[in-house]
Amino acid sequence: MKGDLLVVGLSHRTAPVEVRERLAVTPAEIEVLLRALRSDRITELAMISTCNRVEIYAVSTDGPAALGSLRDHMHERLGVAVLDQGQAYGLDRRLYQRLGREAVHHLFRVSASLDSIVVGEPQILGQVKEALEAAQRAGTVGSTLGYYFSRAFRAARRVRRETAIALQPISVSSVAVDLARTVWEGFSDLRVLIIGAGKMSDLAARSLRAQGATVAVTNRTQARAEELASRLGCEVEPFADLPRALLRADIVITSTGAREPIVGRELVVEVQKLRRGRPLVIIDIAVPRDVEASVEELDGVYLWNIDHLQREAQKNLQDRRQEAERAEVMVDEEVARALAVERGRAVGPTIAALRARLLGLARAEADKLAGKLPDLDDRGRREVQAMTEALVNKILHAPLVTLKDGASSAEGQALIEAVHKLFGLPELEVISNEDAAMEEGE
Repeated sequence: MKGDLLVVGLSHRTAPVEVRERLAVTPAEIEVLLRALRSDRITELAMISTCNRVEIYAVSTDGPAALGSLRDHMHERLGVAVLDQGQAYGLDRRLYQRLGREAVHHLFRVSASLDSIVVGEPQILGQVKEALEAAQRAGTVGSTLGYYFSRAFRAARRVRRETAIALQPISVSSVAVDLARTVWEGFSDLRVLIIGAGKMSDLAARSLRAQGATVAVTNRTQARAEELASRLGCEVEPFADLPRALLRADIVITSTGAREPIVGRELVVEVQKLRRGRPLVIIDIAVPRDVEASVEELDGVYLWNIDHLQREAQKNLQDRRQEAERAEVMVDEEVARALAVERGRAVGPTIAALRARLLGLARAEADKLAGKLPDLDDRGRREVQAMTEALVNKILHAPLVTLKDGASSAEGQALIEAVHKLFGLPELEVISNEDAAMEEGE
């Protein structure tokens, strides 16, 4: 039988940025990692790695063992214990793990932006879709993972359609702009430097440019910087001349995929000497961080990282709490519906296999009986066959009614497994996601 969904991970709710950045995986690494983690025990895998969370979703017939294996992987990836102001703290208390219904519920909440730093922000759904696409390219998506991800997308769309949680959308990038406004009253005549060409950088740049700022873009890959600059209608600063770009900027928003800081303390010290006291706002929304933490100690420099943005975003949650509560109810409904449909997906093939097994046995016995009656004509043979088939149908009637009625209940899977074990039925492939969607009328 197919396995259960499970998830192991950590997020902004359980771990600070200095832990998350050490477990973060670049898009180029994800496919290789997924293939390496797949085993006889773990048959399907997907991974979400963003600035706010690192999560591995898997399907396994041995959930507890698979959870342990994935926890071990995260320990190996983290390496030595992380230090926080000289205090070592373990990874286990930062990690969360979910199995079965709890894992499904977690995936649905994440996709619906109910577990985000900014509740209702729109970027997470796209990130979850990208995680599924990466897993598909890696060949680690099967019917179970594909089914639950597609149902999570459905739940997220319903939340956005039926609640006001996405009205006046707030994102990490918009919170970043609000923080910059605490230093600069307005953005006219200010110069903004965007380091990196990712989605967050794009959104922040558009917001600032709309408010009168001059925007420039720099990136290690010149072509990507030029592509973003073309979309925004702004100029490109050579990455090789980053000190000069920093000197000219009033606000820096950085979000790259670099594994080590690209803006160090010494660089900012030299830049600030030439700026002669002019304030410099740096908003680092990258994980791993692009800016050395000690930069915030420098005079005239205002540095915020993703955890600072989280605390600021909590102020926005109160206004959305009522809508978030409505969204939570919808997610619960969608989880229950998805689980009910999933439990019912195997009952049809199981019923067909059970009927085929018993009818096959009955017909074989009817043939034996007919062989012992040499005077039995064709009509008599047909009557014997019809009698045995009618007997099988009468015997199966009550069990099949119970199977059909219980298919969408919590005990449905246990009933199906019992039937397979009692009658020695072969393991069956569940119907495809497309067929399930058609059954649901989607």
